Amino acid sequence: METSAGHQLHTYLNVTGASRPSVLPGQHAFTFLSKKTGLPQVWKWQEDGQIEQVAELPDRVLEVHHSPTGKKTIVGMDHKGNEKQQLYILNGTTGTAEELVISREHFHQFGGWSPDEKKIAFSSNRRHPGFFDVYILDIEEKEEQVALRVDGNCTPVCWTKDGKQLVLSMPDTNIDQSYYVFDLTSKNLTKLGQENALARYHSIQLSDDGKGGFLVTDMGRETLAIQQFAFSHPGELNELLAIESWDIEEIKLSPDHSKLAYTVNEGGISRLGIYGLKESGNFTIEEMPTGVLDSLSWLNEKELAVGVKSAVHPGDIWKVSLDSRKVERLTFVGEAKEVEHLWMQPELCHFSSFDGLEVPYFLYGKQEHGQPVVIYVHGGPEYQIKAEFNPVIQFLAANGFAVAAPNVRGSMGYGRTYVKLDDVRKRMDSVADLKELAADLAANHGADPERIGIMGRSYGGFMVLAALTHYPEVWAAGVDIVGISHFKSFLENTGSWRRALREFEYGSLKEDGDFFEEIAPLNHTANITAPLLVFHGRNDTRVPVSEAEQLTADLKQQGKQVELVIFEDEGHQTEKIENHIQMNTMIVEFMQKFL
Repeated sequence: METSAGHQLHTYLNVTGASRPSVLPGQHAFTFLSKKTGLPQVWKWQEDGQIEQVAELPDRVLEVHHSPTGKKTIVGMDHKGNEKQQLYILNGTTGTAEELVISREHFHQFGGWSPDEKKIAFSSNRRHPGFFDVYILDIEEKEEQVALRVDGNCTPVCWTKDGKQLVLSMPDTNIDQSYYVFDLTSKNLTKLGQENALARYHSIQLSDDGKGGFLVTDMGRETLAIQQFAFSHPGELNELLAIESWDIEEIKLSPDHSKLAYTVNEGGISRLGIYGLKESGNFTIEEMPTGVLDSLSWLNEKELAVGVKSAVHPGDIWKVSLDSRKVERLTFVGEAKEVEHLWMQPELCHFSSFDGLEVPYFLYGKQEHGQPVVIYVHGGPEYQIKAEFNPVIQFLAANGFAVAAPNVRGSMGYGRTYVKLDDVRKRMDSVADLKELAADLAANHGADPERIGIMGRSYGGFMVLAALTHYPEVWAAGVDIVGISHFKSFLENTGSWRRALREFEYGSLKEDGDFFEEIAPLNHTANITAPLLVFHGRNDTRVPVSEAEQLTADLKQQGKQVELVIFEDEGHQTEKIENHIQMNTMIVEFMQKFL
C-alpha cells in the first residue's frame, strides 16, 4: 500500500464521534459517550458549548445512568471487552469512579434509580450462569438483597413512580420479550399486554401520575407501534400511532408529559416525530440531518437532544427546538476535515432473490465499469445495516471498490415476517441471498464478477464462511471477524445466558444437530478456494475464540491460504483504537491484494 493511502486509512480509522446523549436533570447539560481518547468514555456538554471528559476510566464505558435529580451518576464498565459489566458511581469532583456493584466473573444489568435516589435495581447471573436474579442495592448502606429469583434472563428497566414496583423485561425468544410489573412487597408479577402471545416490547415510558404509560410493541402487527397502557388494566393496550411498513423504534416522554418524541426506522434511515398527547397534533422534524437517530433526551419542555449518525457522519449530538422546528449541531466530535470530503452517501438499492423476495442493500462507491466489489454482511442475524458511518466501507469506496451492505432475509426493520425468513432450517436461504446479490452487482452495477470479496462480523462471519463453502466459485476473498464456524460447538460453548435465546433463531442442539452438521462451514472447508483472513477476541463471551481456532487449524492442515489474528485484550467487539487500526489496515491490504 502506498504511504499516502496508508496515512489516509489511519486518518479514517482515527475518526471518532459522540453518541448516546443523556440530559442531566435540572441542568441545561448532558453527558455522551465518545472514543475520543481511544476507548468509550463519558464526556459532558455544558450550556456554553464546551465539552470535557468527566472521568478517565481504565476500560470502556458501556452505560451511563443519572439519578432523578442529576446529583449522582452510575456508569457501567467491563474488562478487556468481556461484556461482564460492573457498576461504579462517579465522583464528579475528583473525576474518579468508586466501586458500587462488583462481582467480576458475572454480568450486571442496570435497572434504574428509585425515585428517592436511595436505591438502585440491577440483575446479575451470580447464582447460575444462565439465570439473572433481580437485586436491590441500598446506595448509602451498600447492602444488596435479592428481590426476585429468575430462572432465565431478566433485566429490570425502571421503578414505578411510587417506588413500590419495578418494571422488568424478560426475553421470550431471540426477538420477542415481555414487560412485567413486579411488586416489591407482595412479590407478584403482572404482565403488560396480551398473555400467551409473542411480541416485541421496547422503550417503556411511565406517566407522572403513576397510573400507566406508553411503550412500543408489534403485538398483533408486522411493525412496532406506540401503545398506551394503564396499570389498572395491564392486559389492555390502546394504539396511539403506527407507521405503515416501518418500526417506531424509540419514544421519550417530555418533562411535562404533554408529548412523545419518537423515531421511525424507514429502511435504515431515521425520521424524528413529535406526537401531542394533550392536544392533537403529530408532526415530523423535516430539518433533521439524513441518517440514524438514537438516545432521545429532553433538555426542557421545548428542546430535545438527539444522537445523529449517518453514512458520512461518525456521530454528534444535535438540538431540536420544537417552537421553530429548527435543529442545531451541539458537538463537533465527528469532524474530520482531512478526509470527510471523500466520504460517500450510499445508494439504496434492491434485488430480486432466487424466490422473488425483494432484498434491500446500500451501495457505496459505484462506478460504471468492471470494478472490484466487497459485500459487507451484518451480524445478529436479527440486526439491520443502517445508513451509519463505517470507516472501512468509506475507505474502500474512496479507493476504487464498490461496497454493498445488504439486509438479507432475517434482518430487522422490515416486519415480523421478513425477520423470521431465515429461522432454523431456512438458514441457508439467507446465504443464497448473498450469491444472488453478487450476480445483481455484476449484471446491473458494473462489478467485475471475478473480483468479488465478502466480509462480516459475528453472525456475519458465519455468513462469510457459509458463502465461501457453499458458493466457492463466487468469491475471490473473505474476511471473518468473530464468526461462527459450527452452530453445534457455538451453542455448546457460548454463555448459557444466551443459549436458549439463540436456539429460537438457529435451532436447538437436541432437535437440529443433523442440520448443524449439514450446513457447518467447518464440515465443508475442502470447498474453500478463496484466501481467508480471520480475527477474534480472546475474551469473547458470545462467540468463543475456539470457533476461529478450529476453523483455521483445519484450513492450515489442508494447506489453504488462511491467517488468524487473536486480540488478547478484546471480546466480541474491537474497541481499542490500536487493535481497530491493526485489524482494518490488514483488511484493506488483504482486499487490495486479492481484488
